[in-house]
Amino acid sequence: MSKLRLAIVGAGPAGIYAADIILKAEKQFDVSIDLFDHLPAPYGLVRYGVAPDHPRIKGIINALRDVLDRGDIRLFGNVRYGVDLTLDDLKQHYNAVIFSTGAVQDAPLDIPGIDLPRSYGAAEFVNWYDGHPDFPREWPLETESVAVIGNGNVALDVARMLAKHADDLLVTEIPDNVYQGLKASKVTDVHVFGRRGPAQVKFTPLELRELGELRDVDIIVYDEDFIDDEASKMAIETNKQIMVLNRVLNSWRERPVGEASRRLHLHFWAKPLEVLGDEQSGVQGLRYERTEPDGQGGVRGTGEIRELPIQGLYRAVGYFGSPLDGIPFDERRGVIPNREGQVIDDNDEPVRGVFATGWIKRGPVGLIGHTKSDAMETVSHVINSQSDWWTPEHPDPRAIVELLISRGVEFTDLTGWHNLDGAEKQLGEEQGRERIKLVDRDDMLKAARGE
Repeated sequence: MSKLRLAIVGAGPAGIYAADIILKAEKQFDVSIDLFDHLPAPYGLVRYGVAPDHPRIKGIINALRDVLDRGDIRLFGNVRYGVDLTLDDLKQHYNAVIFSTGAVQDAPLDIPGIDLPRSYGAAEFVNWYDGHPDFPREWPLETESVAVIGNGNVALDVARMLAKHADDLLVTEIPDNVYQGLKASKVTDVHVFGRRGPAQVKFTPLELRELGELRDVDIIVYDEDFIDDEASKMAIETNKQIMVLNRVLNSWRERPVGEASRRLHLHFWAKPLEVLGDEQSGVQGLRYERTEPDGQGGVRGTGEIRELPIQGLYRAVGYFGSPLDGIPFDERRGVIPNREGQVIDDNDEPVRGVFATGWIKRGPVGLIGHTKSDAMETVSHVINSQSDWWTPEHPDPRAIVELLISRGVEFTDLTGWHNLDGAEKQLGEEQGRERIKLVDRDDMLKAARGE
């Protein structure tokens, strides 16, 4: 009986699901899995990409924790692929590798002025409020009126976090520096812009309903945006989710406004054209064109140009993957080119021993739960490509540990993660909260060591 020594680079849901699936799959060989991540803590997008006021993520984290805590997967945190560990190293120690590194950069928005001061990518803001150790500890929130471009869940998360009162986040695991930053925020008006109409939004009903529950925040929609075109009517009648979204949005048209200290405006049929301002003053406004249904499910410009004074802008138009040393990369789509998870080269030929799963495989689409079926597809190719596995010179599990130690890599293992997890819970307990995230990488490593 042969044995598969498998490396998985990326310890978020995609990587953990892939490890769990291959361990449980029917196969003619044993499997030994090492899971690597560049951060000291696992869980990836669930820990650093989801707003802290989403309690449902706890269920996902509990499921991921159960997989890791079984003890049949080794965890190596704080290990940077391409720096601490190379593709050649992986070939020396494993039969194959699955990359599940996700997509953490902001997709570009090609309009004039998008790079002005106080114009940000949503991913930057998300990583700040989620306490990512590689992002600044402070965030500028000194302006009163800001815009968010996008009509997906990330746009809603960003808008909600900008509009929500900081004290209402104390029930979450929000880091102290983030709480203090939001507490000092001067933001009073958040404007969310979508190019299409209310019946074409990409929100989930739960995300949208949460907006309506914000304390001391008026949700403002505009009657002119509720265009009764045939495509919208058909979408509402045939899609239950769109029907619910439409019902929620229309209910807000009847709500009284004017009493709250903050306002969250939803603008539809609005195509951004230009961010106004200059390098000295930064963002000063947004110029956009009113759009309308084109009769075929899309939109077209009306020629009506409007401007809204704002002093800050966040683009939430999608995430984008990052290239990995020695691995083919599609610069246009921001993914590793692959065929059902089997990585392919520039000649459309399979790359021996190299696979991908999650957002780095398919792009940043779908919810976290979609990564399970995605991982199953990839794992099936790993299992069925035994003849193309690498033949490592140092397959002994102790060899990779010795290599990392010899390079001075301070990696965190499962015990270290448990120590870090416990330290964050202790911090929370001291302030009557469930958890407070540690943000600084050195502090995380100290906690992992039990110090």
